[in-house]
Amino acid sequence: MNRWRKMLLFLSVMGPGIITANIDNDASGITTYSVAGARFGYELLWTLIPTTVALVVIQEMIARMGVVTGKGLSDLIRENYGVKTTFFMMLGLLIANFGNTVADLAGWAASMEILGLSKYVMVPIGAVSIWILVTKGSYRFVEKILLVACLLYIGYVISGLMAKPDWVPVLKSTFVPKVRWNSEYMMLSIAIIGTTITPWMQFYLQSSIAEKGIKKEHYKASRLDVVIGCLITDVISFFIIVTCGTLLFPHGMRVTEASEAALALKPLAGEYAYLIFSFSLANASLLGAIIVPLATAYYICEAMGWEAGVNKTFSEAPQFMWIYTMTIALSSLVILIPGAPLVFLMVLSAVINGLLLPFVLIYALLLVNNRKLMGEYVNPGAYNYISWGTVVAIIVLTALLIVTTFKPLAG
Repeated sequence: MNRWRKMLLFLSVMGPGIITANIDNDASGITTYSVAGARFGYELLWTLIPTTVALVVIQEMIARMGVVTGKGLSDLIRENYGVKTTFFMMLGLLIANFGNTVADLAGWAASMEILGLSKYVMVPIGAVSIWILVTKGSYRFVEKILLVACLLYIGYVISGLMAKPDWVPVLKSTFVPKVRWNSEYMMLSIAIIGTTITPWMQFYLQSSIAEKGIKKEHYKASRLDVVIGCLITDVISFFIIVTCGTLLFPHGMRVTEASEAALALKPLAGEYAYLIFSFSLANASLLGAIIVPLATAYYICEAMGWEAGVNKTFSEAPQFMWIYTMTIALSSLVILIPGAPLVFLMVLSAVINGLLLPFVLIYALLLVNNRKLMGEYVNPGAYNYISWGTVVAIIVLTALLIVTTFKPLAG
């Protein structure tokens, strides 16, 4: 009976951790893993292990703060470090998330065109559909839809198995690092970590936990939700790299977009694998286009002290709903403008995310170690060493990513 009670408790708490981690595998993430597999085969699989550890450490801390304080991260930053600090951070995040939303809708448009559908029809349909879902649905209803959609990521696992890789080199590359000291290898290694741990995730996870009303006594179930989400998301990443490493790498097929990888799979893996990969990209892109604007609306409203929440109506939380609406509307318009600077917006977004992530993580660590705020739920000593080590590593890697991003642009 006790086991059933624990299972029911977990099912009631489950959602924020699994959704946040899975939707981090959006269009830009899938592109990164596809490019990594096509360019270096299985050689970058080992990076997923330290990335998963770092993701679990950071997301668990954020979830713990949400459970203990019942507040979003930007709420806590504003209360403890002032409005000015919070304002500039939110401004940077607004620009970065606009670029992220454009990238996700671009992924949706590309996947629809692969399936023979016009982006001029499908982008407005996709945008209006997700707008109606969030503005008219309750938090619980939206969460159920997102959890069902997360199940569709299994398409990448299926496409990986259909690729029929030789599992001996796959497992060897996963557990035995092989480092190449060339710029493209280093940039992709850093990009895998950069696309897995992003600023918006921290704000969305804590805000959704706060809105769901998860209490301290349910902390262990919430932690399990986070850990499962982190493990699932990197299993999906693993199979995307394996698929492209098995089918594209041996033929020297270089790709720069996830949609190109899907098209390249068609003659090599057959109609089904290609369709599964394309459909999974469409699903991931649309989910990203739901969550990233939601994260934007959450943290700006919390930072400014405005009402926020999916359960609220336009009259109850006008700023929250209008920020969500305008982010989707403007991003959709950009996708539909011929010759729009999509690549520039995506690069700018990646750079701003990279610059902001260290600040977000440092504030999170200072807050989670504030005994007045967290009481007995502050980080244990050993956990702090892991946490700060992770943050320092991310700062170094982020700096390297920004340098490698700007270097070709300067050249």
